[in-house]
Amino acid sequence: FKCLVLNIIILFIFTFSIFLPLLFVSLVVSEEPVWRDPFYNGSVIKERGAVVLRLAKSWFRISSLEILTRTGELDVLRTLLDFVIKEHFKSIATNDPDKYVVFFSRVLNETAHLIAHWMSVGFAHDFVPNTSDDEGRYSIGAQANVGLFNLQKLLEALKPLLTSDQLSQSLQILREYPQIYHQRFHELFKAKLGFLGNEEKDSYVIAFLLKLMEDTGADFTMTFRQLSEVTLSRLQKGSFAPSLWALSDLSSSHKHFRDFVQLYLQRLLMIISDSDEERQHRMQG
Repeated sequence: FKCLVLNIIILFIFTFSIFLPLLFVSLVVSEEPVWRDPFYNGSVIKERGAVVLRLAKSWFRISSLEILTRTGELDVLRTLLDFVIKEHFKSIATNDPDKYVVFFSRVLNETAHLIAHWMSVGFAHDFVPNTSDDEGRYSIGAQANVGLFNLQKLLEALKPLLTSDQLSQSLQILREYPQIYHQRFHELFKAKLGFLGNEEKDSYVIAFLLKLMEDTGADFTMTFRQLSEVTLSRLQKGSFAPSLWALSDLSSSHKHFRDFVQLYLQRLLMIISDSDEERQHRMQG
């Protein structure tokens, strides 16, 4: 229990400090015991009861719309959607005949940007800390696809309220999700690496580093933090102070780290009149 509370406090502090938009968490523990099967294997044990309360400015759930569509309660569906738009998407005109299409577009864009933001800090929003997620549905690498799945379900829920033209527009908007997500993902990681402008190999350099980190189990936060602290001359020499332990570990544990460094240095040297201090300031900003 103490470990659980500590994890929640750390989650709150971490997400607040990096300005990640997500739910805040509260925990209420009861003295009353409950029977649980924590590993879903038939081994039931008695534990203290607890309620995890997630708090947010809004609690808009796609499933709340889905159930109304499936039961054919379209008047209630329309009322709920209008309420959500009025309360949480105030820039959408309530008398706009295309308001549901605009709403879908806004939700899609915000979803793509939000998940790209999570990925840029190595954060998994819906990590399941037990064995119920055997297929890895909630793994960090699946978040973008789960976002797309949720948007598909949202559009299915909206479908009865859309004209044929509006549905065609919405389907086109849905097809743009991967591009919007990858563009934001690309922008965020370019900033983390201190890049300015656009170069053909930027995506390759980003993917190369992430692959090295995945192969070695590198510390996500400290690898990028220490890249923002190291000088280019020290990076080129491969001589890291003890404080740069994440880079040192990556250098010693992957044979292709030097190849990444050469590509990274070539890219940074394309930035005219750029100093270590300027690059470090950008990366740490």
